[in-house]
Amino acid sequence: MRWDRLSLYSCDWQIHLSSHYMNNQRILVTGSNGFIGSALSDELCKRNYKVRNAVRDDCANSHLSGELVYIHDINSVTDWGSVLNDVDIVVHLIGRAHIMDETSNDPLEEFRTVNVGATESIARAAADNGVKRFLYLSSIGVLGSRSGESPLTEQSHFAPHSPYAVSKYEAEQALHRVTSETGLETVILRPPLVYGPGNPGNFLRLLRFVAKGIPLPFSSINNIRSMIYIDNLVDAIIACMFHPKAAGQTYLVSDSDNVSTPQMIRELAELMGRAPRLWRLPPAILRLSGKISGKSSEFESLIGDLAVDNRKICEQLDWTPPFTRYEGFSETVKWFLESNHIDSSLI
Repeated sequence: MRWDRLSLYSCDWQIHLSSHYMNNQRILVTGSNGFIGSALSDELCKRNYKVRNAVRDDCANSHLSGELVYIHDINSVTDWGSVLNDVDIVVHLIGRAHIMDETSNDPLEEFRTVNVGATESIARAAADNGVKRFLYLSSIGVLGSRSGESPLTEQSHFAPHSPYAVSKYEAEQALHRVTSETGLETVILRPPLVYGPGNPGNFLRLLRFVAKGIPLPFSSINNIRSMIYIDNLVDAIIACMFHPKAAGQTYLVSDSDNVSTPQMIRELAELMGRAPRLWRLPPAILRLSGKISGKSSEFESLIGDLAVDNRKICEQLDWTPPFTRYEGFSETVKWFLESNHIDSSLI
């Protein structure tokens, strides 16, 4: 992330906070070994914050900067006491992520154990240990998988559409209980799909399809998708960690513009120096194919609308995404090509 592009340091509220005060606060980042956690931890360390990284004890984390602590079991009875010593701010990212090929007989219970039980547990422990602010990364999925005619806002009705999304919704409700009972300052962020160097999952799969020149049947799709570049999300998280107005708030966060699936494929192909290979198939046929193959959610993420209105965080915190989508795509493609990720393991 480039220092001259950081919107955080242009915010008016910072004249009330000295950099010495901010940098002397100890920040606990849980799940620092993950895609988002590692990017956040690295950026905080670059800015000379005191960072404590909490990770599962079965993960390799030699690349992480800052202090490192290991957590064995992540559930409602996890002992967070020593991990929270002298911590001022918690950014809670650790959790059970969405799994494309779920094998559990009761996936909702598996998600609840980590995403709900452990979240409420660490929030209560944080309050008991004098933590000032607790930031939780939720998901736009708590509002559903589609936005319909209007973009989703913080006032949209809850409509969690998967066991993962249900667990994120329940975690948010648990945090509201903790806040009302303890006074802990909580901030909830709901991002859509996060992309960038190191991105896993469906976006990496799409990059491989485009790179290998596989024809994709999306030329007839005229949808609107919101996404967020990893460095934009990290910038928003850091703004929420310190801004006085963020206390007790929930924000939808995204890049400054939206994109359709065909346009996204064209832009990625151009950055790879390849011709986009798009062909036409009606959306109804695509949805039927997704249903038959048991991959309806994956198909919907490519053909449906999921637009996010991020005006609340922009207006309340004077925040603007420091990087454009094109810049985010450029950095992502550069990483993808240099890391030799063009293989068939996810195809």
